Amino acid sequence: MLRPQENAHRELKSLVGLWKFRADADGVGRDQEWQAAPLAGAIDMPVPSSYNEITADPQLYNHVGDVWYQTTTYVPRGWADRRIVLRFDSATHQATVWVNGTEVMSHKGGYLPFEADVTALVTPGEQVRITAAVDNRLDWTTIPPGWLEQTPDGARQKYFQDFFNFAGLHRPVHLYATAPAYVDDVTVRTDYDGRTGLVDYDVTVVGEGEVSVAVLDAEGNEVASGTGASGRVEIPEVRLWQPGVGYRYDLRISLARDGEVVDSYDQKFGVRTVRVVGTDFLINDRPFYFRGFGMHEDHHVFGKGQHDASMVHDYNLLKWIGANSFRTSHYPYSEENMEYADAHGIVVIDETPAVGLNLGIMGGIFGGGADDGKSQTFRPERIGEAGQAQHAQEIRELIARDKNRPSVVIWSIANEPESETQEAADYFRPLFDVAREADPTRPVGFVNVMLAPAGACKVTEMADVVMVNRYYGWYVDSGDIPSAMRHLRAEITKWTEIEEKPIIFTEFGADTMAGQHGLMGTMWTEEYQYDLMKATLEVFDEFPQVQGEQMWNFADFQTSAGIMRLDGNKKGAFTRDRRPKAVAHMLRKRWSAVEGDAKPTH
Repeated sequence: MLRPQENAHRELKSLVGLWKFRADADGVGRDQEWQAAPLAGAIDMPVPSSYNEITADPQLYNHVGDVWYQTTTYVPRGWADRRIVLRFDSATHQATVWVNGTEVMSHKGGYLPFEADVTALVTPGEQVRITAAVDNRLDWTTIPPGWLEQTPDGARQKYFQDFFNFAGLHRPVHLYATAPAYVDDVTVRTDYDGRTGLVDYDVTVVGEGEVSVAVLDAEGNEVASGTGASGRVEIPEVRLWQPGVGYRYDLRISLARDGEVVDSYDQKFGVRTVRVVGTDFLINDRPFYFRGFGMHEDHHVFGKGQHDASMVHDYNLLKWIGANSFRTSHYPYSEENMEYADAHGIVVIDETPAVGLNLGIMGGIFGGGADDGKSQTFRPERIGEAGQAQHAQEIRELIARDKNRPSVVIWSIANEPESETQEAADYFRPLFDVAREADPTRPVGFVNVMLAPAGACKVTEMADVVMVNRYYGWYVDSGDIPSAMRHLRAEITKWTEIEEKPIIFTEFGADTMAGQHGLMGTMWTEEYQYDLMKATLEVFDEFPQVQGEQMWNFADFQTSAGIMRLDGNKKGAFTRDRRPKAVAHMLRKRWSAVEGDAKPTH
């Protein structure tokens, strides 16, 4: 699905701003057809944002079920005889949308875009009313999963992911217009031969017309061209997209009829290659070592809402600390975020929303109550065929959205799922096939959890890389760093004996209250986080097969209430309002001393 853009042949109208909003606490809005009229009893709600923390209402903060958004706008008069499309960049987790009271689309999956052709329902020059019912409920068929607990006070949403279930319209909404015949999709795949860039493209169009393409460099100069809906063009003296140097070209696609261009689209891309060779991870045939974080789209007040100022600030903190990468834990991030990574040479592990697919860890460690006496996750009455089908669909949609991004170097299809059972192996094998069929050019993996250590996991053998989350010194060997390092060293040794693949530590760390200090190595202090991180990194340095360190987490973030969390997860190198803890300065010293993207040494 192409991201909307404005150019000489396309028009784009933003619907970002204040929408009318009403929570449907009694679940009556659909039966009463709230979409058929102006939304009664509504308040103002900014789009994009999570609705949870915007007001001072605890009931809205913990709301379960539908909320309703509504706005009115004028369709530009100049859009007569144009194809008119309504696009939502996301709606968490399910949404139904109406235009002037007529349903136009529904979508399941909270972090990916969806759109509908509304040409027949709107009139250029006249006002249109757009209504969306957004449902935040999670069940055994959603990704991520969850369940509802019925209480005398109403339903309570329970879920397994260790981050708050922020909901709403988190990302922009647009109307856009194209000609009736238009460019529908494009896939770009790159390679190079010496100083020549090799660009294979495949364009899909709707309607009649002839396709031609031109490659423009960053200064707008044409450096290559071609004709036909698919083919190869060559770029002389190519400039590669590299970590830290986000050089990009534009593939300008033109669709013409009778010699006149009726539609065009500029697809940005970078020329770069990604390969796994033995235990090395190679970008442009050079070893790359991941240093960075698991992150969250999480900020005070606007939650997971896309916010350009905060996004740019976070990237500047990544630059300050010397990071070269991050993982989109645990869901696809906004297209604005991904575009920024492309433009600035930040390497991304792109992850689906498949988090919490593990009754063992969430029931055992976090005290969940949904395992009905069983810890097996993948079974018909829990995550079965319907959940697997939704998971597959979200893999396809993620790859369709981000397939042309040079920053994306690994598809992560799940975080910390059950992976030690045969049922898990049977669940994941076809999902790896789905990812590789959708994109055969990038490595595919998943993130392994401590309950399935080296030798027990039945899914890692399907992956191209070994990605592991480990909390030796926190959840295991709590407060005992020497013992934690012995166990960490022993497990890495076993992984190296089992898998001849790069090992990337995608999570490790300790909860830390900023400003909490002590002399005795006490957990939760800044000193303990610093000492544990330093010891862990020194162990990583002992193993050439370890090719990445992504600390958990970039910044503190909000979670559901519970005895394990004090106003959220505090494992950040930065606080939720982005103040550095002591460990941030240690990481900056370590990472900034590295030449290029080589592995650090202590």
